[in-house]
Formats: sequence, structure tokens, C-alpha cells
Amino acid sequence: MKLIADHAALADAVAWAAHALPNRPQIPVLAGLLLEAGNGRLTVSAFDYYTSRRAEVSADVFHPGRVLLPGRVLADVVKALPKQPVALDTNDTEAVLTCGSAEFGLRTLDAEDFPTLPVPPEAAGTVDAATLADAVAHIAPAAGRDDVVPMLTGICLDNTGGPLALAATDRYRIAAHTLPWQPTLPDATVNALVPGRILADLAKSLGGGEVTLRLGDGLAAVEAAGRTTTVRLLDEQFIDYRSRLTGDWPIQAEVEAAPLAAAVKRVALVAERNTAVRLTFSRGQVLVQAGGADTGRGRETVAATLTGADIEIAFQSQFLLDGLAGISGGQVRIGMTGAAKPALLAGPGENPAYQYLVMALRLA
Repeated sequence: MKLIADHAALADAVAWAAHALPNRPQIPVLAGLLLEAGNGRLTVSAFDYYTSRRAEVSADVFHPGRVLLPGRVLADVVKALPKQPVALDTNDTEAVLTCGSAEFGLRTLDAEDFPTLPVPPEAAGTVDAATLADAVAHIAPAAGRDDVVPMLTGICLDNTGGPLALAATDRYRIAAHTLPWQPTLPDATVNALVPGRILADLAKSLGGGEVTLRLGDGLAAVEAAGRTTTVRLLDEQFIDYRSRLTGDWPIQAEVEAAPLAAAVKRVALVAERNTAVRLTFSRGQVLVQAGGADTGRGRETVAATLTGADIEIAFQSQFLLDGLAGISGGQVRIGMTGAAKPALLAGPGENPAYQYLVMALRLA
């Protein structure tokens, strides 16, 4: 294989693919990045049997071919090269990278032992990349981290003939976000549970443009800007989260989200880990309090509009802040039924795109 590629494009593609390399590969070849060249393109791939990444870049290909190289070493070397075109030339045992006056020879791995990458399933639809990344960023904090219950670690993607919905839960809160999308077929049905950590990590690397979602046969694929990621779906069925987000909320407060979040952050400075931040809603204001005899105390008032009876309710501070972060701007509407019952945070409007149900803590 012999080619020349732009340094910035090559470094970006190699770094992106290398991000999927396993820390403890099951077999040595899974620590490698597979490079395949032909027809003016270079494809860089990583695969660990659960998730794969493939990135394409333009290249001047003089001799097509494929080679497997140590992934993390390759990423470090390409990143450190001068900002000049990179030449790659391979033989039976070595790949030589030349850039300006710098030259590196990397020992090759056996490409024949590298597993065949999964074929992406049929397209389910397309969605704006920035919109998807924003939705995932707001949903992902509510996904669990404990693999004992795999369902809790996933982000559910589903639809009911309308917008695409994303949801996650860790037992203590439920976050849900709807976003517009263009299904491949008007009556297409989506119901998939994607590992939350992988989807959140992928969303951070999405740029602008359009994303194609592919779902089927226990596999999900995300395609954007010449890059494709596949991931195995979780087998478990997700909870009926929609029923938990609907109902009557006899007590409702409307507060500017940003000032409330700032107040919670400040008073939480004197709250011990996992202790409550208390919100006392009354006419015209909410009093935010935290702390106690051992650590000190903090309190701050924020303007609020209250419908229903006065109420004092407490939350774990980070859970509350995660919910407020999902409100894109303006006011948050907080629906409550009692001091010891979960509360619903939602954005403005009759059908808010973002909803966040969070468990209340018992007041001492």
C-alpha cells in the first residue's frame, strides 16, 4: 500500500477511530487500526466485537491495499507529525510514515486475523447532527452506570409515528427528549436500546450536517460526514417511561432556569455529598437552602410563580442540576404532587421537547 494524505484529515480520522480501541483487548489484533486504501480514499477502522468505528479521508492512492497497525501508537505518531502531507508506504513487516524530514516505521499486525466489521443495517431516518448531540447530552446523565442491570445503562430510541424520542433512567430519575427527524418510511417504527456511554461519547464528536440512523438485527449505526459507528443494541425492554411523565400536577411553579441553577450550585457548596438541597415554594419566590450544623448553611431566594399550595421539597443537588441543564433557556416548569413524591421538570409550552422526572428526598 502506498499513498499520500493530508495531515490534518488523517490525524483527525485516526484519533476519532482510535477512541474506540479497547483498553484491554480480548485478542492482540483488536488493539490495531485497520487501514484500507483504494479509489482515492483511505478508510481507518477499529472494532472490538461490540462497537466499530470507520472514518474515510481523501488520499492520493498509488498502490491500494490494507494494513493493520498498533492503534494508539499510530494515533500518537500521526498527531505529532509536522503539519505537512503524510506519505504511507508498507511492506510485509513494516509501515513507513514520512512527513517532511520525519520518518517512522511501525511494525504491522496480521490483518488476516482482524475480525470482519459488521455491515450497517437499513436506514431508519435522518436527523440534524447538532440537534441529536444536544438531546443526547441532556439525556445521558440520567442513564445508569451499573452494568448489573443493563437496561438502566441504555438510552432508548423510539417513536410513535411522530418525532424521535430519546429516554434514559437510573431508577432515581427519568429524562426524555423529543426531536424532529425524517424517517425513511412515513410509518417507520423505531424501538432500540443503545448503550448510553457509547452514544454519549459518539454524540460529542458529531459536527454539523445530517446524521443517518440505521437500526436492525440487534445493531445500531450512526453515519455522519464520512464516519460510521456501529454498536450492539441491548436486549432488554425499556420501561414505559411515557406513562410516568404524564398525570396531574396540582402544584406547579415556573422559575427562570438559569438563576435557579446558579442558586442551587451556590448553596450546594455547604451541602455534604448526597445530602438534600431544599426548595421552599411560596407566593412569588422559591427559597433554596442547604447545609447543616456540621458544615455550615446557605440560602438564596429566586423569583417564582406558584400555582397551588405552598410546598417544601428536597432533591439531590446534582440530580436537580442535571434536570435544569436540559432546559435550553427561559423558564422551567416544575410539577409537584407532594413533598415526598417525584417532581417533573419541563421546558415551556404545552408539549415541551424535554421532560425530567426526579425523585424527591424525604425531609428530616
